[in-house]
Amino acid sequence: MPCSEKRARLLLARDRARVHRVVTFVIRLTHRNANCSKFQPLRLKFDPGSKTPGLALVRDIVTPSKESVELIRGAAVLNLFELAQRGRQISEALTASRAMRCRRRGKLRYRAPRFSNRTRSMGWLAPSLQHRVDTTKAWVHRIMRWAPISAFSSELVRIDTHLLENPKVTGVGYQRGTLAGYETREYLLENWGRRCSYCDASGAPLQVDHIVARARGGTDRVSNLTLACEPCNRAKGALSAEAFLAKRPTRLAKILSQAKRPLKDAAAVNATCGALTNALDTIGLLLELASGGRTKFNRLAFGVPKTHALDAACVGAVSVVTNWIRPILSISCTGRGSYQRTGLDRCGFPRGGYLTRAKRVHGFQTGDLVRADVPFGKKAGTYVGRVAMRATGYFNIQRAGKVVQGVAHRHCRLVQRGDGYADSQISPAHAGARRRGEGPSPYPL
Repeated sequence: MPCSEKRARLLLARDRARVHRVVTFVIRLTHRNANCSKFQPLRLKFDPGSKTPGLALVRDIVTPSKESVELIRGAAVLNLFELAQRGRQISEALTASRAMRCRRRGKLRYRAPRFSNRTRSMGWLAPSLQHRVDTTKAWVHRIMRWAPISAFSSELVRIDTHLLENPKVTGVGYQRGTLAGYETREYLLENWGRRCSYCDASGAPLQVDHIVARARGGTDRVSNLTLACEPCNRAKGALSAEAFLAKRPTRLAKILSQAKRPLKDAAAVNATCGALTNALDTIGLLLELASGGRTKFNRLAFGVPKTHALDAACVGAVSVVTNWIRPILSISCTGRGSYQRTGLDRCGFPRGGYLTRAKRVHGFQTGDLVRADVPFGKKAGTYVGRVAMRATGYFNIQRAGKVVQGVAHRHCRLVQRGDGYADSQISPAHAGARRRGEGPSPYPL
């Protein structure tokens, strides 16, 4: 059962418990009596997101209603989690690997591309999307080992992407998209006046250009495409439109006024929400599904600020949410290393020497949480953070956004093995600012 910090400190001081895990901090009782045989049922709530889903561990508060004989259910927040996933990094890594593979085929020898001899199972998701489902499910099973969860609550999100672009769309309008009656190139010629959007050149061959380059996460949506002559297209390259037109703000405003925000996040939520619901349903516990509108209504009615974790606490049919002013544990997916043995240049060819084959050096592995007590020298002091191991035995320790380099392994002591996740604790105010792209970065536990 989750307990307060004071009770955990007393249990450890009286030798009635021992530390089971440091981050997230979990203790294990060394003995139990008859009064500890029953637990209060807890509920785990989810707020699905494209990048950072929120989780909230709450205790149901059931009280009788004064107007009727029905029972009113509230939620007392016990723990808040935000799971920062790395789907974008996975997508970029696969794109870079594909480009380098094609480059090597053209430079070295011809190998026929293999794309028609692979089949996909029913319900297949792209690796970057499947990662979102797998990490959420992994943390559900992890929290279930630590707390007596008896039910789940989750948002069943369905985002109307057409309605996001055109709030007045109705009926047959859903069947007539942006390119209705056009091909892509003809639509761009009509939309941009058959001239270069950067220099107004006309009568010259025009090329299709991405406003936000593919190298910077841009998509092939027609709202992200424009026309450019060959000199402008070469000069822009992979620069953003803001950087390329920094000295021409009027033209930049004209181009950005016709561009629309990408719908990648909305598409990712639509694709993964059903898979996450099916994964929770297979666990066998009671599953409550609610709409995003109900979550927003609860959040505004209770005066709760908007963060991913607090949105999760407001999911479902609840009459009150209490004890929500508490730190949020931010969990970042870091992965478990790479199989890559060499660094690559921009063409995909090996550069430098080979990386070490051993995963551990002197008993330490990259991602382990360590404590280093350096007694003397320029780096004298105590450092607690994640270690990046080196074959030389001199490691780098990352803590609070800073990296301490060249710490000898003999000064390091293992605190917790790395498991592919990095944890940090943030306040609700910092979580809301970070969701808006503002505020400081979280500080580590």
